[in-house]
Parts: sequence; structure tokens; C-alpha cells
Amino acid sequence: MELINRLLTANKSWAARQLEVDETYFDNLAKDQQPDFLWIGCSDSRVPAEDLTGSQPGEMFVHRNVANLVVHTDMNMLSVLQYAVEVLKVRHILVVGHYQCGGVKASMMHKDLGLINRWLHNIKDVYDKFATELDAIEDEKKRFDRLVELNVIQQVHNLAQTSIVQGAWHQGQELHLHGWVFGLHDGQLKTLAHMPPTTKVEGIYRYDF
Repeated sequence: MELINRLLTANKSWAARQLEVDETYFDNLAKDQQPDFLWIGCSDSRVPAEDLTGSQPGEMFVHRNVANLVVHTDMNMLSVLQYAVEVLKVRHILVVGHYQCGGVKASMMHKDLGLINRWLHNIKDVYDKFATELDAIEDEKKRFDRLVELNVIQQVHNLAQTSIVQGAWHQGQELHLHGWVFGLHDGQLKTLAHMPPTTKVEGIYRYDF
């Protein structure tokens, strides 16, 4: 309970500091949110979305899961995506991975890890898709880092393949998709991918409206 009490005490101190700076802080916070960004990141506790970007409460809608995946059968992620795009009208969706990601590392193993096997299968599919490139990287850490990057890029493509994103583009919504990776070693965000509203999705993944 000591750890829990520490959090509650810290919360009271934080609330008091906000009021010292701005006595209307919580009045404004209680109003409807109008974020410009949807952050789809990893559940890793070392990658807090607001802290990394200097964002304030209300500026960023956040969804997190193991290894920042966009899975087309994940109703939780799809519900967040639909609400962010169709109701909140966010202008940017950020898929943000990070180097040293435990989920990506686990997907590179050949071990039975139980229930999470099914989730990690999505990352294994990314490895399989880019196996020629990845297997050619002899240094294990560099191969690990590259899979982290390729996983982010693939998740951005997965977003573009949803009817939610394509529907927004069809309606003229100014919605940009971004893929970033965060370096735990230097605190920097690196751009990996960008899909503007003019992006054309080809092949079987295209929806006609």
C-alpha cells in the first residue's frame, strides 16, 4: 500500500501545482477534448507519450499496446481509431515504436511464451515479410533495431488499409499518418514514415466509397 499511497500523494501535489500556475486549469480540463493527435504507442513504461512530446492533457489521444501494433481484428484499437478519426477529427495519427522493445525482441525468439504467442505472431509476420533484409544483417542488435523500425512502418501501412482511414481520406479529411521510433539511449524521436491524405491505397486493401 505504500507504493499506492505514494501515487495518491503525488497526485495531490500535482493538482496543487497546476492550480498555483492557473486557477482555471481544471475548469478548462473538464471541457470537451479537442486533440490534434492520436498516439498509438507501446505499453512500455519508459515511453510516455505526453512527456516525450511536451504535450499537455487534452492535446493527445493515446492508445498503447505491446509493441505498438495495428491489428485489424483488435476491436479495442479499432474503436479508439474510429473515435479519434470520426468524432475527435484528429489530424495526425502517430505510430511510435522504440528501440529495445521487449515485444519485438520476444517475437525474434523461438520460444513458447504462452498466451502472448498469438499477439507476437503479428510481429513475426513482419519479420517473415522482410526476412531477406533482416537475415542479411549479421549484427544481432542491428537486426533487432531494424525489426523495430520495420514493425513501425508496417503498422502505418496497416492503418492505411483500414476503412476508417480510407473513409476519412475519401471525405477530404486532413488526416496524416506518421511512423516514428524513440531512442531510449538518446531521447530522440526519429521519423520513419509519412502518409498524407493524398495517399492512394492499391490492390486488395483498397475500399471503394
